[in-house]
Amino acid sequence: MERKKVLNDVLAKKRVLVAPLDWGLGHATRCIPLVRELLSRNADVILAADGRPYDLLKREFPSIPIVRLPGFAVRYSEQGDIVLGMLRQLPGIASSVFREHRTLKTMIRDFRIDAVISDNRFGLFARSIPCVYVTHQIAIIMPRSLKWISPIVLSLHKLIIRQYDECWIPDYSGNENLSGTLSHGFPLPKNAHYIGPLTRFKKGPDGRTEYDVLAALSGPEPQRTIFESMIIEQLKEMRCKSLVVRGIPEKNQHIRISDSLSVVSFLESEALNKAMQASEIILARPGYSTLMDLAVLGKQAILVPTPGQTEQEYLAGELRKKDEFYVHGQEHFVLEDAIAQARKKPGFSRKPSSEHLIKEAVQRLMLMTNLGESLTQQ
Repeated sequence: MERKKVLNDVLAKKRVLVAPLDWGLGHATRCIPLVRELLSRNADVILAADGRPYDLLKREFPSIPIVRLPGFAVRYSEQGDIVLGMLRQLPGIASSVFREHRTLKTMIRDFRIDAVISDNRFGLFARSIPCVYVTHQIAIIMPRSLKWISPIVLSLHKLIIRQYDECWIPDYSGNENLSGTLSHGFPLPKNAHYIGPLTRFKKGPDGRTEYDVLAALSGPEPQRTIFESMIIEQLKEMRCKSLVVRGIPEKNQHIRISDSLSVVSFLESEALNKAMQASEIILARPGYSTLMDLAVLGKQAILVPTPGQTEQEYLAGELRKKDEFYVHGQEHFVLEDAIAQARKKPGFSRKPSSEHLIKEAVQRLMLMTNLGESLTQQ
C-alpha cells in the first residue's frame, strides 16, 4: 500500500485527454473504465467528444470537464454497404483527421495536457506528449467486392498506429479472444499491447429476474431507428416483460407503453448494469463493446447485426459458428422465434478477469508522462 501511495504521489495530477470516436456509443462506453482507472490514480481527466458520445460522457461524469471535438458526420444509407459508403466519403474523413490533429495542438497548449487516449480517432497524436490509440480492429473488415485491398488498408492503419506511443487492444491475447481476425493471426504493430476487454459493467450475484427481454439499442442512424420501430411493434403483440433502452443519451424519456413494455431513452452505467443483470435475455447489435459487456455479464443474447456493417457481420458469423448466441439478420427478424432459440444457447463462458492488464496499461502511460517531463527539463 505504501509503495502504491508513493507512486501515486509521484505521478500526481497528470492531465489526460480522453477522446472517443463519435460513430456510435461503443467507443465512448469502453472509455469509461479507463477514465475510472485514471481518476483512481489521481489524474486530472478532460473529455473530448461529439454527438451522442458527448451526451453519454457528460451524464456519466458530470464533474469532469468536457469539450466538443467534432468528428466527421458519416452519412449512412438505409440500404447498401456501410464500408462502401464510407469509402465514398474518404476525402471528408481525411480532412476531419487533419483538422482534429491541428485542434489537438491547440488543446495541448491551452489545457496543458500531459497525455492523450484516443479511441479510434486517427488524428489525436503529438510528438510532445505520450499518446495512446485504442482499437479492437487492427485489420479492418472490407466487403467481399473489396477484399483485394484489405492488405493495403491494413498497412495504412498500421501507419496511423505508428504515430502513437502505444496501441491498446481491448481483448485477450490468446485463443480465448473476442475479436478474432480483427486483431489476431497477423504481426501486430510493435507498439501494440492487449489490455483485456474494456467494459463499464461488473458481474453481480444472480437475483430476481425482472425482464424477459432487455433490448439495448445503439449504432448508426437510420438503422438504429428502423430496428427500434421493428422491435417495439413486435413487443406490443407479446406478453413478455420487456424494457427497451433506446441508446439516446441526449433525451430523458421514460414511456410505459403497456403493463409489460417500457421504453427509456437512456440509462446510466449503474442502472443499465442492474437492468441487464435482472434480464433473462439481452437483444442487441453485435458491436464489439456489447460483446465485451456480455463476456463479463455472462447473459444469453439475441444478436442482430446492423445491415451492411461488415465488422458486426463478421463478429456475428463467428459467434454463430461457435453456437454461443442466437444470431439473425434484421430482415425477416421475428422476435418471438428468436427468444425461443436464444434460450437454447449457452452464451459466453466466463472469461478471465483483465483488470490487472488495464491497470498496468494506465500505469505505463502515467510513467511515460513523468519520463517525458524529465526529458523536457534536461
